[in-house]
Amino acid sequence: MKVDNAIIMAAGTSSRFVPLSYEKHKALTVVKGEVLIERQIEQLIEAGISNIYIVTGYKAEQFDYLKDKYGIESIYNKEYLTRNNNGSIWCVKEIVRNSYICSSDNYFAINPFNKTEEEAFYAAEYAEGHTNEWCMQEDEGGYINHVTIGGENSWFMMGHVFWDESFSKHFISILENEYNLQETKNKLWEKIFMDHLDVLKMKIRRYQPNQIYEFDSLDDLRQFDSSYYLDSRSQIMKNISERMNVEEKDIVDIKPINREDFNAVGFEFECKGNRYTYTYSDKNLIKKD
Repeated sequence: MKVDNAIIMAAGTSSRFVPLSYEKHKALTVVKGEVLIERQIEQLIEAGISNIYIVTGYKAEQFDYLKDKYGIESIYNKEYLTRNNNGSIWCVKEIVRNSYICSSDNYFAINPFNKTEEEAFYAAEYAEGHTNEWCMQEDEGGYINHVTIGGENSWFMMGHVFWDESFSKHFISILENEYNLQETKNKLWEKIFMDHLDVLKMKIRRYQPNQIYEFDSLDDLRQFDSSYYLDSRSQIMKNISERMNVEEKDIVDIKPINREDFNAVGFEFECKGNRYTYTYSDKNLIKKD
């Protein structure tokens, strides 16, 4: 079947990507000379998919230039701070059909997109040994019939998905029935999928290692693009390194302090064997005991 469109989800705050995400949306990070979301858009266009939508929320205005550059349409998710990513699916419920659903911060080493697809799938990589990722099992027909958070020697969710029209109709119907339930608010769309595996039929699309990348933190990004060790492209990081008289590469293991209130607190990090906290609102730097 012909792919109707692609929907790139870019509404979230990417709180684990601090401090870079305080200054710029994670999807606009330059990785090995390319902007993450631009690389993905160009791969979609190269595959013959020109009908592309971006669901924005956090720092939405930073994506405005993409309309002129690529002619894509932006859809604003006003609930991006109060709902999980099922809110972004809600925003596109009228246009999702035979659709790629993509995360704006994935880096695909090899173009994974096609002009046509056979049926719904979730991209996956294989974990040797233990993993904390969302692991999938399949039935005799090849359809996903069980998903666990964490597992051993398993194929886990990694990257884009494709919804065929049947899957889209079933999922949107379920979402419409459950959207206003309090327990739905904080669910990933994948958790809704897990709750209805009997009717939401999707297969595993297997990829070899080092084809799909996801950078949860600055430390992850540094492992892939070593230029970030010395230059994080972050004024916050530069200010901290100057105040502490260290190089940026000495600032590691960065973690948000309070992910519930993204703009209010800040993050903690390690530098030369000591841990520190940095308060984003007042630029206060404190050494922890």
